[in-house]
Amino acid sequence: MPDPVGKLPSELDQLPDRDAEETAEWAASLDAVTEHAGPHRAAYLMRRTLQHAERAGIPVPALLETDYVNTIPTAAEPAFGGDEAMETRIAGWNRWNAAAMVTRGSRLGVGGHIATFASAAWLYETGFNHFFRGKEGDGSGDQLYIQGHASPGIYARAFLDGRLTEAQLDNFRQEAGGNGLPSYPHPRRLPWLWEFPTVSMGLGPLSAIYQARFNRYLTNRGIKDTSASHVWAFLGDGEMDEPESTAALALAAREGLDNLTFVINCNLQRLDGPVRANFKIVQELESQFRGAGWNVVKSLWGSAWDELFALDTTGALVRRLRAVPDAQFQTYATRDVAYIREHFFGAEPALAELAKLLTDAKIAECFHTSRGGHEARKVYAAYRAALAHQGAPTVVLAQTVKGYTLGTGFESRNANHQMKKLSGEQFRTMRDLLELPIPDSALNEDLVPYGHPGADSPEVRYLQERRAELGGPAPARRVHAVAPLPEPSEKAFSAVYKGSGKQSVATTMAFVRLVKDLMRDKETGRRWVPIVPDEARTFGMEALFPSAGIYSPLGQTYDPVDRDQIMYYREAKDGQILNEGITEAGSMADFIAAATSYATHGETMIPFYIFYSMFGWQRTGDQMWQLADQLGRGFVVGATAGRTTLTGEGLQHADGHSHLLAATNPASLNYDPAFAYEIAVIVKDGLRRMYGQAAPGEDSNVFYYLTVYNEPMPQPAMPEGVEEGIVKGLYRFKEGVPAKADSPRLQLLASGTAIHWVLEAQELLAAEWGVTADVWSATSWGELRRDALEADEALLRGEQRTPYVTRALEGAPGPVLAVSDWMRQVPDQISQWVEQDYSSLGTDGFGLSDTREAARRHFGVDARSITVAALAQLARRGEVPASAVKEARERYGL
Repeated sequence: MPDPVGKLPSELDQLPDRDAEETAEWAASLDAVTEHAGPHRAAYLMRRTLQHAERAGIPVPALLETDYVNTIPTAAEPAFGGDEAMETRIAGWNRWNAAAMVTRGSRLGVGGHIATFASAAWLYETGFNHFFRGKEGDGSGDQLYIQGHASPGIYARAFLDGRLTEAQLDNFRQEAGGNGLPSYPHPRRLPWLWEFPTVSMGLGPLSAIYQARFNRYLTNRGIKDTSASHVWAFLGDGEMDEPESTAALALAAREGLDNLTFVINCNLQRLDGPVRANFKIVQELESQFRGAGWNVVKSLWGSAWDELFALDTTGALVRRLRAVPDAQFQTYATRDVAYIREHFFGAEPALAELAKLLTDAKIAECFHTSRGGHEARKVYAAYRAALAHQGAPTVVLAQTVKGYTLGTGFESRNANHQMKKLSGEQFRTMRDLLELPIPDSALNEDLVPYGHPGADSPEVRYLQERRAELGGPAPARRVHAVAPLPEPSEKAFSAVYKGSGKQSVATTMAFVRLVKDLMRDKETGRRWVPIVPDEARTFGMEALFPSAGIYSPLGQTYDPVDRDQIMYYREAKDGQILNEGITEAGSMADFIAAATSYATHGETMIPFYIFYSMFGWQRTGDQMWQLADQLGRGFVVGATAGRTTLTGEGLQHADGHSHLLAATNPASLNYDPAFAYEIAVIVKDGLRRMYGQAAPGEDSNVFYYLTVYNEPMPQPAMPEGVEEGIVKGLYRFKEGVPAKADSPRLQLLASGTAIHWVLEAQELLAAEWGVTADVWSATSWGELRRDALEADEALLRGEQRTPYVTRALEGAPGPVLAVSDWMRQVPDQISQWVEQDYSSLGTDGFGLSDTREAARRHFGVDARSITVAALAQLARRGEVPASAVKEARERYGL
């Protein structure tokens, strides 16, 4: 019941008070402080008491938000670990060259971003000089997720380091015959530099968390000791609005990932304006991360603010900083001192008195430029604190000015994200501010020069010495000389080739059984990484629980409820399965980390990610592109595939289009196998191509997408000589036997579960209509199309090459009718390379809740509908009478 003033009782009211008199005394003391010293003093005492309790280990809820000040006071900052003056000169050259590169590129209209790196320069420079471990030392080095819009600054540093030339900088955002620089971090375009593509915002933070988690997975499973690797993710405060940015914060804290640091550049601006115009993004992020269990380090104010805080004996300054919304503070960064004195310090008498003690120059310095993210000492202290913290990940919230050092036309302007160049006068101002030795005579208004102190200059020697001490250049991607994995034992594949006899087996189950056997292989079995988003039992994977174990860094601290069953739920510190809960995005992030481990850690892993096919490409297609960009390898498996095989599930679960989405990704090899033996052949080919000996001209940096079905069917034994056709995408499965020499004929092509409807239609056509049909298994419409497109491209080069699908069907009598459990556009991918008359049947439209038979009749893909469609195609050619089509429709109730 509510109390008399309408407030709900506290949970503390449910606990017995062993000393009510003492409790009353504490409450009375707080009332007295409030009355005599004011509510601000009372709040201060309460916060200090809670902080003391937290440090003492007393189990009280932690504060979710602290004052708008630096977490590390100036007096507590560690000694700076380098030559600050030298690093300032290096940062100056990098700032200049980043701006010059983008400005020079703007002449060609290729664009670029300047303001982001200008604000974040010290966040990177401090890391490169003191923290980021390279890949030439022990272990794997650190993993750096660079904020995409800051790429010009990373290129500028690589230029200073001698890793890039002026010509390459002038190829920014151009292909230049393979000598260009991609606009953003892109491993496929610049594979020696970039490890992680990060510009699809939100994917960087999500992937960084799962990368840190996968590093622990490798260590706990005894694959590789990654304890020296640290994951750094550089993010923008606006980027944190993406749901993926914060989707896995609790996972990182729950698993104690102290090998992970987020650095959020809080310049208070997103692409069009303030991130939180009427609020405070830093405070919001602090609450969010603290609430999730992260360690939070705020680096907000530069050293110029020390004097102001020292003069703030009443707390008025701190209170005012908490109260001013971000958009107003952004305005202060662009307005004159008189405005700041009136609108900031004029808010209360104590502040007005404080302002009388400050010079105009001091106020201008504090409000225009002095931020914690702009000072090497502040950033250094924050990073040291992050690495020293144990038991939880850390987020560094660094406040900066967007466009810092680019002049008043850029700094804190809403439009600066879209501003692509500086004028000659702005470059002169920037040069003077950075104290760079660039003469006026070199400042051509049309083509500002790059600056370099010389390959043997003190700045370059210092930079290279620091990187050598930290383990080599960074960022850098290194593909280690890893020996191809040995081919698994043929035993696992042979068992599938034999078929299931009279037993009905769904292809989903056939795939899981195959992988289960492959995981027993002595050489490669431990390198498999099964990934599933809380649907393992749906896919028949529970048999792996007791044997492989579900990964947990804590092991199993409880007695599972099904411990007395054979397939009980077993978690283990060295568990092999990554069972992610209900998060396809998290599962894909797992997959990407495992799929690129060959480069990140020099350890080849074989991930397979199995999921409800409807919730794969449709929900996480952006991450599929990230996987391709990052050159990942592995098996992506869309289980319970097709639009009609899920009895009763309806449109939310019925996938009839993922193959169409998958066809847009150049790195995805997409297969829709009909039989278990086809799955075995495809998996074997994938292991060879991605992990063994790829054939000349084959790209190993691909991944395989297989769709498998939950409909149990008898699995035939593999016919002889079909392996090539399975891999290429098409082979004749069952030839029709003509009842007489002049029987009408046609070709029925089918993929996946549709093969069974087509085989039934083959029998109906022969028995009831005297039509002979050959049945072809189309294991991959996509690979048939890819091969045909390559043949077309060869023709443009003057090379004559016939597409495989054309050759396979060459001379096959009659028209072609293609059938699948997918939209017609999926099989129609190959139509232009089929010489025969071509038509298709598919499941266009929404799914529906009903039996399989009813759903297939609804979409017109059941055996009888196929029979009618085949007769109609033959009737158009005059090979059967039109009356046969009408008779068939009536006979089959269509």
